[in-house]
Amino acid sequence: MSKGSSIKLSVIIPAYNEELRLPQTLKRSIEYLESQPYGSEIIVVNDGSSDGTERVVREYCGNGIPLRLLRHPDGANHGKGASVRRGMLEACGEYRLFMDADNSTTLDHVDRFWPAFESGYDVAIGSRALKNSVIKVRQTRIKEIAGRIGNRIIQRLAVPGILDTQAGFKMLTAEKADIIFPRLTIERWGYDIEMLAIARFHNCRICEIPITWFNSDGSKVSMGSYLQVLSEVVKIRRNVRAGRYR
Repeated sequence: MSKGSSIKLSVIIPAYNEELRLPQTLKRSIEYLESQPYGSEIIVVNDGSSDGTERVVREYCGNGIPLRLLRHPDGANHGKGASVRRGMLEACGEYRLFMDADNSTTLDHVDRFWPAFESGYDVAIGSRALKNSVIKVRQTRIKEIAGRIGNRIIQRLAVPGILDTQAGFKMLTAEKADIIFPRLTIERWGYDIEMLAIARFHNCRICEIPITWFNSDGSKVSMGSYLQVLSEVVKIRRNVRAGRYR
């Protein structure tokens, strides 16, 4: 598939050991895209899975919507950020969206995002922190507290004014994706904070959109992940100050 093909929307799904949660996500996403009047594609990036993730993807290939399976050249686990970057840079769509393999925010939320792009925004991100956002299944109390504390630090050090940097449902124009993702240096949990910091560095217009979200069983985000993100935020701040995202 060439970069000049008539694909309006590319959907990137990073996947690490997702053979149980991915089938429902692919089924519902394909059904949604088949009902749309525009061309689309789905790209699943296998991040070094040791289960049947690739088998699941192959089972859904050939169902109408183009579905591609990518993996890292060495077949190893590199992190969610590395997988999203790979998918974004391989995508053909005029707009590029990444979502979680657990379908915690469903693909039909794209309908809420189009008006932002029609109004001139370059990046639209799903937010759980807005008035009209809905949290159907919450995280544990300790994770919610850690998330709130972490968000204050993230806003102060990296991306002031963005209420929710961590929801895994974000969409960009192809033009901005091709500027942002080659500059991405963080391969694991802090990648979307860095993505937003790079977008700000390049004067992209960013819009937060309310979403419906639920916390899925089998989440791979541990308490240690929160500490890792905070160390990565410090790195992002240093990179911004040093002009390394030029």
